[in-house]
Amino acid sequence: MATVTVTIAGHRYRLACDDGQEDHVARLGERLDETVQELRASVGEIGDQRLTVMAAMLTMDRLSEAEERIAALQDEIAELREGRNEALDRCEALEAEVSEAMERTSERLSQIARTVRGTAAS
Repeated sequence: MATVTVTIAGHRYRLACDDGQEDHVARLGERLDETVQELRASVGEIGDQRLTVMAAMLTMDRLSEAEERIAALQDEIAELREGRNEALDRCEALEAEVSEAMERTSERLSQIARTVRGTAAS
């Protein structure tokens, strides 16, 4: 188990994390500290605990919005896949129709050729 020290609102916190996750945890700490600093700049000094709670709430709001966008995109992807599958089905049906039409045309041309050869031979 690894440890990372992050600084949030001027306070250092030592956090445990899985091995290999140190950089990720450090970046998360930096992002949280940036959010706290943004809030501090907009609302002033209201106490570290309150700033931290506000930062957490803002982060959860951003997470909630991201989850909603992800869900909407997943729905859109599902609709696009369904549309693609329907288009592929129509394409296969059209290919079968074209193939049948070409076969009928080929048979008709063969008949015409036999007729022309028969007429020419007479």
